[in-house]
Amino acid sequence: MENNPLHQAATGPTPQPIRQDGAGWWDLGPRDILRDCENPDLLVPPVTDAGMIPNLKFSFSDAHMQLNHGGWSREVTVRELPTATTLAGVNMALTPGGVRELHWHQQAEWSIMLVGRARITAVDQNGRNFIADVGVGDLWYFPPGVPHSIQGLEEGCEFLLVFDDGNFSDLNTLSISDWFAHTPKDVLAANFGVPASAFAHIPKEQRYIFQANVPGSLESQQVADPYGTVPLTFSHRLLAQKPLVTPGGSVRIVDSTNFPISTQIAAALVEIKPGGMREMHWHPNNDEWQYYISGMGRMTVFAANGTARTFDYRAGDVGYVPFAYGHYIQNTGDQSLWFLEMFKSDRFQDVSLNQWMALTPHQLVQDNLNLGPEAMNALRKQKWPVVKYPGC
Repeated sequence: MENNPLHQAATGPTPQPIRQDGAGWWDLGPRDILRDCENPDLLVPPVTDAGMIPNLKFSFSDAHMQLNHGGWSREVTVRELPTATTLAGVNMALTPGGVRELHWHQQAEWSIMLVGRARITAVDQNGRNFIADVGVGDLWYFPPGVPHSIQGLEEGCEFLLVFDDGNFSDLNTLSISDWFAHTPKDVLAANFGVPASAFAHIPKEQRYIFQANVPGSLESQQVADPYGTVPLTFSHRLLAQKPLVTPGGSVRIVDSTNFPISTQIAAALVEIKPGGMREMHWHPNNDEWQYYISGMGRMTVFAANGTARTFDYRAGDVGYVPFAYGHYIQNTGDQSLWFLEMFKSDRFQDVSLNQWMALTPHQLVQDNLNLGPEAMNALRKQKWPVVKYPGC
């Protein structure tokens, strides 16, 4: 096959929709070659792909960018990725001192810091406050209805916010400036016990993100609270967790068992080393929403009745896997592939195909799949979320 011109066309600098077995033909019309290069498994699907699984990929690079003095935001919701009904994501950045204003949501908010540092604040329904600084790899979680804020520190920051509703929009949250702007000043005066003139300069509309000065030290910003601080911390140091290390990479799982406040969103931070693969598996509790942090990979999703489809992902992409669909993810680059698996659930759960087969009577497995001793003897009773074998 090395001298086959069809094979060369499929792997040369200008990719063509031609499989190595000769299926397909040249694309001679208008095309976006850069897109085709980024999505080789859409242009030339593996021969095992079949059927009409809906799109399971959307890039934050294709999302609308909301620019403000103080930072920016963009989001991927059901409007951008219609299959993603359980969770929505917001990618946001704040300048040094930039503020995501005091606000609250009808949804739970889960977040991970990607770059830089920020100060987060919150007050729960019992009047207990929380003020903390978060850095790269740190998480925070605010239950629905809990008011909070985020402010960039000296170096600014960028982070991912995830909400437990695919229809969520960050531009449709409940903000303090918006409420003030739509409340008569005499009502504000009565509420706070000061003259109406005290509110002469309040914002006329929602501020959302705005520029302010970099706050002082954490110690200088603490507010004494007669009710104490929140009983369950709103932040978590994910990278401080000891990972589960396997030959192909590592996994850090975070859910209500080790981050107790996070009762509505569970996650796993996965590293797949070059040549490794997130093993064939599925999730028995809910859909999976993914965010790719670095590296390159491909995911094939199996949806029963002879249907399967393969997608390519890179940093900034969102992936999605409907409930209980079988799937695996391969590292297709020369660096580690890092991504998040996220679920609308209080617990992370997955079912390993390898482990299921190993813990089932072997004769039954052999009768189903016509497997010989070599494959049967290689089955593992222990779950390896990420795998890699010599020569693979």
